Amino acid sequence: MVPGPRLDVVARPVILTVDDDPAVSRAVARDLRREYGEHHRIVRAESGPAALDALREIALRGEQVAVILADQRMPRMSGVEFLEQAMDLFPRARRVLLTAYADTEAAITAINVVDLDHYLLKPWDPPEEKLYPVVDSLLTAWRESSDRPAATIRIVGNRWSSRSYELRDLAARNQVSYDFFRAEEPEGARLLEAAGADPDLLPIVITEDGRTLVQPTDAQVAEAAGLATTASEEVYDLVVVGGGPGGLGASVYGGSEGLRTVLVESRATGGQAGTSSRIENYLGFPDGVSGDQLTMRARLQAEKFGTEVLTTRTVTALEPKGRARVVRFDDGSEITAHAVVLATGVAYRMLDCPGLEDHTGQGVFYGAAATEAASCAAQDVYVVGGANSAGQAAMNFSRHAAKVVMLVRGPSLQASMSHYLIEQIEANPRIEVRTCTEVCAAAGTDHLEKLTLRDRNTGAEETVEASWLFVFIGAAPRTDWLDGVVARDARGFVLTGPDLPREENGRAPAGWEPDRDPFHLETSVPGVFAVGDVRADSVKRVASAVGEGAMAVSLVHRWLENR
Repeated sequence: MVPGPRLDVVARPVILTVDDDPAVSRAVARDLRREYGEHHRIVRAESGPAALDALREIALRGEQVAVILADQRMPRMSGVEFLEQAMDLFPRARRVLLTAYADTEAAITAINVVDLDHYLLKPWDPPEEKLYPVVDSLLTAWRESSDRPAATIRIVGNRWSSRSYELRDLAARNQVSYDFFRAEEPEGARLLEAAGADPDLLPIVITEDGRTLVQPTDAQVAEAAGLATTASEEVYDLVVVGGGPGGLGASVYGGSEGLRTVLVESRATGGQAGTSSRIENYLGFPDGVSGDQLTMRARLQAEKFGTEVLTTRTVTALEPKGRARVVRFDDGSEITAHAVVLATGVAYRMLDCPGLEDHTGQGVFYGAAATEAASCAAQDVYVVGGANSAGQAAMNFSRHAAKVVMLVRGPSLQASMSHYLIEQIEANPRIEVRTCTEVCAAAGTDHLEKLTLRDRNTGAEETVEASWLFVFIGAAPRTDWLDGVVARDARGFVLTGPDLPREENGRAPAGWEPDRDPFHLETSVPGVFAVGDVRADSVKRVASAVGEGAMAVSLVHRWLENR
């Protein structure tokens, strides 16, 4: 960590306005730009869907939205419907509904549904009397709100640096506002010079208070952004290891039921589900919900109930110690709990072929890599995999790319993908599905430039120009650190309850001390439970993982009452 001079280049907060009447839309943007354009970026849209797309792009760039003004009477999506979805992306943004005199009932609905800050009757002329005082008060409230997000950071690095990508991904997935500057461009070079940083020691991170972090670790960036990385206590009722849907479910229910709960996540809450661009079959979201929106809601809900959330902390050991369960971290520190829920999920398997490893983070990505979607504009994107995660990514990239080519090893998508997603892909003219096809080589200089594809039926090979490859080829559990502690199957998944190996008498597993059979989600170590994808033979769905997380907490209570 290297101290540097304070730098004052921070992205301007956004004021967004949406109205389907082009004349009104231009007038609102004109009045806002005249009064606030010096210190805020004014963005306008002429429909709810277009405005949501704009908000997603703003989120990917790590910018903040201060105020949203939406017309109520718009076709396809009303102002209230738009604001309800917008608040998932930017929950802190102040919300204004533009209404006519006849829309009083809609305004009342908006107050209840989207926690509306103000409704403004049209016309608002003169703006000095009717518009600006309202926006002034909302901007003041936004700046002074006690629930401000983690501080804005600036990342300076090379475009095709894998470490620069990792830091952008870390910030985006943790809802940390950030700006990325390429070191080779004028603004990036100016920041490097102002910070007194060596351009050979990239990436660097510049914090909101002007400190310069040279080639920082994830933990240093998390701490600089205001995320919690250190436990506040030494002993908890419940430690949840892993922040995917199962871990978040356990954290919400643990906190809500009065357990002193801490959630420990090595990178970002949400797991693989958190990177999904759209989950359309999750109960209660008929229009679908993005993984990051669902994750953000769940994390806020857990924190509301008092759960402590630690980020960028890697657990390396679990040790039963009498009635206690000790969880150790990679820095040697530890915390103690009465019960533990393992929710570490799975990691995408690496694609094993020449050239790919050299370009990981340099055009080759495992998972959706949402921070890269906008950079794929008007280019060809290749997606490897035939399950739901690959299909959701293909649909998302098709919004930006010239063409998305799905490479599927099997003869069709039917065996591994949900029917609704197959129908969407078939109807999308920008997506091409190539079955019985695999990647066998990759090449490039400082980033991916070419892929060699092989037809699995004929063996014929073809080389294509490609700068973007996203891989979704199944997953493996991350449980090596549990070796010798809890029982696992041959693939490393954690065995629980009735799946645990039994003694000859058919009762408890070897070494089992309690005078009872293991609970349904309990591992071979009493008081240690496993939920979600990490559990052997679990249903690999978001809803089932959340349900298991909730069920695990009820079993934790039974364990605590009878131990």
